Amino acid sequence: MTTQSLKILFVISATRKNKKGLVPLVCRLTYLGSRKPFATGLFINPKHWYSKLQTAKPPNEENTFINTELSLIKNKINQAFLILQVQGNAFTADDIFNQYKGKTARKNIGIVSYYTDYLDKHQKLIGIEIKQITWNKFSYIQTDLKDFIKSKFLKNDILLKDLDYSFIVEFEYYLKTKKLQKQVTINKALQRFKKVVKTAVVGKLIDSFPFVEHKAKRVVTNIVYLTTEELEKLENHPFSQIRLEQVRDMFVFCCYTGLAYNEMAKLESKHIETGFDGMKWIKMIRDKTSKEISVPLLPKAISILQKYQEHQSMLPVISNQKFNSYIKEIGEIIGIEKKLTHHTARKTFATTVLLYNDVPMEIVSELLGHSKLSTTQEHYAKVVQKKVSEHMSLLQKKLK
Repeated sequence: MTTQSLKILFVISATRKNKKGLVPLVCRLTYLGSRKPFATGLFINPKHWYSKLQTAKPPNEENTFINTELSLIKNKINQAFLILQVQGNAFTADDIFNQYKGKTARKNIGIVSYYTDYLDKHQKLIGIEIKQITWNKFSYIQTDLKDFIKSKFLKNDILLKDLDYSFIVEFEYYLKTKKLQKQVTINKALQRFKKVVKTAVVGKLIDSFPFVEHKAKRVVTNIVYLTTEELEKLENHPFSQIRLEQVRDMFVFCCYTGLAYNEMAKLESKHIETGFDGMKWIKMIRDKTSKEISVPLLPKAISILQKYQEHQSMLPVISNQKFNSYIKEIGEIIGIEKKLTHHTARKTFATTVLLYNDVPMEIVSELLGHSKLSTTQEHYAKVVQKKVSEHMSLLQKKLK
């Protein structure tokens, strides 16, 4: 228990007289070198305040009321101070004030409690600064965080001030072994948790940043895309079932436009514009990055739109889940031994259609609607290396 003393001083703001000539009485808490002033809500004639005696004179009904109120305030502050001392945790003048006001002392806030507060505040920003899908991703992590704390500490929450490097390491291990999440998913989860924790550090709720020593484990991802031969095989295969033919067409359309599922599903005639070059372009805002994308409509993409021009929408309507189920079925039918999803089409656009046809990385990044060039480089570096190798092999043959 700390033996440091708390100083409580009532002072007047002599320069802030109201129309009645009264000035506000302010309470000033000083503890461990930090000061917390706050308004008492009381007003007094400045001539009636005796600072050295910390009392209002002469005795009358008004001054007696003020002295009684100040005494009550002082008693409540001392009671709050005693409670914090008994708890045995380090605290400041701000914490004493919060305890006096019935608020939770800053460093007694729980991790889950703080995360919940973070979510509540950001939920009000949906549609203003953030998207619902972004908020949902942070919400999923809160569920994992609750489960981890319950499993590890047998509690519903632990104090935010106890958050340290070992907590991060063990939380990562829990996500891997208990939740069976892949490393790429874990990295994303920790990245978002890190963002929440950083706000607590900035707000001085945590003395040190627990992520300082933590480094995300590197994940080597293999880009799944269709080769030129596989794409041609897919384009030319006749399907007896309309549902498979439609999904194939939508998939091929995205192989030549790079649209993600959400952009494909929302595509309308208003998104098709004629550019300065006379070509047809898709122009729309990408959901994931809120960045405008401009993609030229290549001949094969145009032919697919023409095929479905009688439809109410630009392309047939289908859920993402059914799309991925049908495209897997299509892959099995035509003998493509790759795990196909809608995202494979986007990868095919970047690799087989663009990079393998010598389109520069900067343009690929722009057409994909990536927010940063580094994102494109990180995902497609190996593809570029393969293309360089092919060019060098041709060069070696020429130089023989």
